[in-house]
Amino acid sequence: MKYLHTMIRISDIDASLDFFCNKLGLTETRRKDNEAGRYTLIFLAADESPEAEIELTYNWDPEEYTGGRNFGHLAFAVDNVHDTCRKLMDAGVTINRPPRDGHMAFVLSPDGISIELLQKGNALEPEEPWASMESTGTW
Repeated sequence: MKYLHTMIRISDIDASLDFFCNKLGLTETRRKDNEAGRYTLIFLAADESPEAEIELTYNWDPEEYTGGRNFGHLAFAVDNVHDTCRKLMDAGVTINRPPRDGHMAFVLSPDGISIELLQKGNALEPEEPWASMESTGTW
């Protein structure tokens, strides 16, 4: 058995690509429009694990997606969780669970999908503003 991808439904292609590609750093690997099914599939991958993709599914007919939390979360290992959170926060992303422990943080995609950021290797030493930052929202 080989892991292929995780699919999440999105409501706005531009907002989702801005979050996943421009802010989180994933790369679009391929895209498929299906006229008959009225949907677009967009596949994304992280540079260090291109074989493990995220499939963004955009249905052309408007739908409201609720319950993003019952999906669970996507997890990515990062070189420096503090720097990654700073970059995301500077780009306007809310850090829902800051990396107070120097090891783990959570943010949300535009559609409410939890994204876990894990420090590669050992946890970093706690530092501000993360050490005293409160969690916000759900993650």
